[in-house]
Amino acid sequence: MRGLDFSSWQSLLATILGLTLVTLLGVGIRLLTQMTFQQRRERMNRQINERLRTLIAAYKVLGGSFTGDLTVDPAHRRDLRRREPGGVAEEPMAALDLSAAGAARSDRTRRIRDAVEAALSDIILLGTEEHVRLADSAVRELVAGHPVHTHDLVVSLRAFVRDALDLDPIPADLTIAMQGPTRPASSGGGKSGSNRDDAGRSGGGGGMGGGGGGVGGGGMGNDVLGDDPHHVAAQNAAR
Repeated sequence: MRGLDFSSWQSLLATILGLTLVTLLGVGIRLLTQMTFQQRRERMNRQINERLRTLIAAYKVLGGSFTGDLTVDPAHRRDLRRREPGGVAEEPMAALDLSAAGAARSDRTRRIRDAVEAALSDIILLGTEEHVRLADSAVRELVAGHPVHTHDLVVSLRAFVRDALDLDPIPADLTIAMQGPTRPASSGGGKSGSNRDDAGRSGGGGGMGGGGGGVGGGGMGNDVLGDDPHHVAAQNAAR
């Protein structure tokens, strides 16, 4: 207060303007700082949410099964044909199963492998160092053509997600069964095909009904012509 001059109205006005300018400058700096921190926090929250969403989806793909075959088969269709060095198949029909059950099993294995490869790619992109190491090990096993277990990676993902969501850890005395890649749902191709067959039969029945109508129409035409005298005379001459 000693530096303030209230001796004249000019000095008082300058003092008020100075105080106003300093106040506005301080408020502006504070607002700018708050906006900067808020934008950074929102960006971090978006990154964390996107990371969690991706890792949770990968966890569901890699650990969605508890029963059945819990390994990932890396074999492609071309690997089902065993070939000699000259390029001629040793057992072309034994290695290639052409039955409906074999085709469905091969398609399901292929879809599981593709889904697991996509999940591993997401984990390598957004996972922690431990996740990346486990995913890289699984990828190398797939490239080498070996069946892969994903349970260790699933356990690591589960622990990370529960910690990120502030959930209680899994009790130490609880042993969860081994988890494997989720199995895709069966496609509804057969059902849609049967629906198309039913629709075709219905259409065919309609056509037959139309044909019956045409026959009936022809009978009605003969009755009408039978009443014509000229038509009766023509029939008698024909007899």
